[in-house]
Amino acid sequence: MSSEEKDIKEADLFKKVEEFLQVFKKGEEFTHELLKENERLRFKIVRLEEDLRNNRKQGDNSQVKLLKDAIAQLEEERNYLTNKFKVVESENKDFAARYVEVEEENNNLANLYVASYQLHSTLDIHEVLTIVVEIIINLIGAEKFSLMLLDEDINELVAAASEGIDKSDLANIKIGEGIIGDVAKTGESYFEKDLEKKRDELNEPLVCIPLMIKEHVIGVLVIYSLLIQKKGFNRVDYELFSMLAGHAATAIFSSRLYAQSERKLSTIQGFIELLSGKPKPK
Repeated sequence: MSSEEKDIKEADLFKKVEEFLQVFKKGEEFTHELLKENERLRFKIVRLEEDLRNNRKQGDNSQVKLLKDAIAQLEEERNYLTNKFKVVESENKDFAARYVEVEEENNNLANLYVASYQLHSTLDIHEVLTIVVEIIINLIGAEKFSLMLLDEDINELVAAASEGIDKSDLANIKIGEGIIGDVAKTGESYFEKDLEKKRDELNEPLVCIPLMIKEHVIGVLVIYSLLIQKKGFNRVDYELFSMLAGHAATAIFSSRLYAQSERKLSTIQGFIELLSGKPKPK
């Protein structure tokens, strides 16, 4: 995603926030108007009731009927305004909740932008893996997870990084074997629907996200458990999973290619020096 596209996306988000604030403000103003009108009607009803009592004393039945009709009409108007007030109040709460959701999404996207910039700022595979681990902890809220990368020589997934669990405890996984191997084979994400059920964490993870370059799976992000304050996943989390998988896959793939090219270049240089009889500089 280019800087211009990111700026446009951020501008759209801020515009949506401003629109929500304007709607929220209008709703608040309309609520105040309803309260003032309700107070006016209450005062008018009191006046009419006083007139009714006075007319009863005078025995003017026709005037009493008129007053009763007026009171009934005012009562009906008041009930209408009360119901309208409840509707507006409910809409205000909905707009407030949506505003909070947009603000949270905006913050998460800003954080992901910073994280993606960090990912693509280095070609060192170890630094890339460290950054990915920090992103998963801070943005996703995972407690135990691993980053399994495909070793094409043996066609198995091998633990390249982990948190909350030692890499030595994570066995290699063959493509198509179990939940994790099936995700690597199909390229389709896996999400456990029942987060409360008892399960074997290592063999029955909560989430598996394939790391893909085009249609080629280069690894799988596996989440075994969440932090205690994280009770489940929302819409923003799924968007973060999707964006993180793309950025992490690209960064890891680029860093691995760079490392391979560096090794090949070093080998070629050594071979040239050997043929030319030049000793390697110490």
